[in-house]
Amino acid sequence: MARIHLITGGARSGKSALAEAVTLSLRNHAHYIATAQAFDDEMKARISTHRARRTEVWKTHEAPFELAATLRATDDAPRLVDCLTLWLSNLILADRDWEAETRDLLALLPALAHPVVFVSNEVGMGIVPENALARGFRDAAGLLNQRIAAAADEVTLAVAGLPLKVK
Repeated sequence: MARIHLITGGARSGKSALAEAVTLSLRNHAHYIATAQAFDDEMKARISTHRARRTEVWKTHEAPFELAATLRATDDAPRLVDCLTLWLSNLILADRDWEAETRDLLALLPALAHPVVFVSNEVGMGIVPENALARGFRDAAGLLNQRIAAAADEVTLAVAGLPLKVK
């Protein structure tokens, strides 16, 4: 069974860089599973920053929706999934059943041979959002994080670029 590691934290907490270091500590090459979609210039710039940080040891796979299938197809080396909250956003905005997709993902994890490091945003520590879509997303992200954390062997909270071991 693969080891599962969830790294969560707030915006700009250093979770992606930490996850990259953790993943490459497992092996000298890995799969980078990117869930972001570049819909605007800001997101294009964020994706570009992440890409620039990665060297040739990473093989990138774009998986805005089919996360379980991509994990299954890349089970020959460690994987980094960056990030679960963008994957969740994609599912919600496409009106897909995120709970069923999460169940499929969780059912797959015990069957994987190689480790997976998940990155996810901790979005529920601020004020209550003013609109129903944002509140629904916040609640769904909290539930998704709880379910992945329960299945994970390790959970790390990134704070100001520093890792705090949670589990």
